[in-house]
Amino acid sequence: MDGASDRDLARLFRTALEGDERAYGDFLHEAARLVRAWARRRTGFAGLDPEDIVQETLLAIHVKRHTWRSDGPVAPWLYAIAKHKLVDVMRRQGRHPRIDISEVEGRLAAEEAETARDWEIGRALETLTPGQRSVVTAISVEGRTIAEAARILEMNETAVRVALHRGLAAIARRFGRD
Repeated sequence: MDGASDRDLARLFRTALEGDERAYGDFLHEAARLVRAWARRRTGFAGLDPEDIVQETLLAIHVKRHTWRSDGPVAPWLYAIAKHKLVDVMRRQGRHPRIDISEVEGRLAAEEAETARDWEIGRALETLTPGQRSVVTAISVEGRTIAEAARILEMNETAVRVALHRGLAAIARRFGRD
């Protein structure tokens, strides 16, 4: 909120505190708009309803209106109250916020495929003959195509396919997967 807007809001609140009901209604309407925007930015992660913060803040403003220094800015006072109300709501909810799964299911990462650790791969490759190890490493670990592996290893593509098949079959037998 810029200084001019805060001055206007403070002037409105001052007028409201002097007994102008219309000014008080206008002030609360503007305060609700500001707190709502503030609360939306701070409650999305915790599954809290920003309107709860807005309503509790407006009630606190009404109860604590006498604590505002009429010669000072109103926005910092307003946001301090909102911050305390946010903390109160979070405390009531407990340390572990409850979030409905439907609110976050689109943001959840897709289940990742099972991956082997480097030492497991090394252990599996140790069981192969040197020729099979070279082919399996080139294709399954380094991600090369059959043609690339054949060129790099100076083998024909059929020999690469046979070595890959035999190497993977040996690994599967060794680790109990047929």
